[in-house]
Amino acid sequence: MIQNLPFQLILASKSPRRKQLLEEAGFEFTIRTQDIEENFPLEMNPSLVTIYLAEKKALSVAILTENEMIIASDTIVVAGGEILGKPGSPSQAKEMLLKLSGTTHQVITGVCLRTKNFTHSFSEETAVTFKQLSTEEIRHYILNFKPFDKAGAYGIQEWIGLIGVSKIKGCYFNVVGFPVARFYAELKKLTYN
Repeated sequence: MIQNLPFQLILASKSPRRKQLLEEAGFEFTIRTQDIEENFPLEMNPSLVTIYLAEKKALSVAILTENEMIIASDTIVVAGGEILGKPGSPSQAKEMLLKLSGTTHQVITGVCLRTKNFTHSFSEETAVTFKQLSTEEIRHYILNFKPFDKAGAYGIQEWIGLIGVSKIKGCYFNVVGFPVARFYAELKKLTYN
């Protein structure tokens, strides 16, 4: 654990998964959010999109004192070069899950750490492979878990991940929504170097 952290941490996210992961890692923080449009230049490389959006979120939250640090983050799913955001309907969720079925995709999370004096951003990428999902399995998942607040229309920690994910390369918690180990390492570097 990082002792005597010189910053009061402020999580700029409404995500219950990010909140839970940071709490389980022992971090103390408050939550302060501002709604923003999650749009980005269409020609932008997917690996840069999450950092762009995380920085946009960090800049939307006012910093009042010298010792506050904003933690902002964004996660996307990339399948075949296409960014899959949050589905707006059951039919969009089904379409996304059919694209992921039987393939490997990337989950990329961008994180921005911002204080009054500096901004530090990084991203983490994890490869996730799904077995071939049946339309009945996809229908059951959408009906019972309503994954409309999740990039790529799924939560790896939910039923679909338990029965459908056959392989993962990289940080599991990145896929859940926040790369805690990488965040911890970056925060240590910023605090003690």
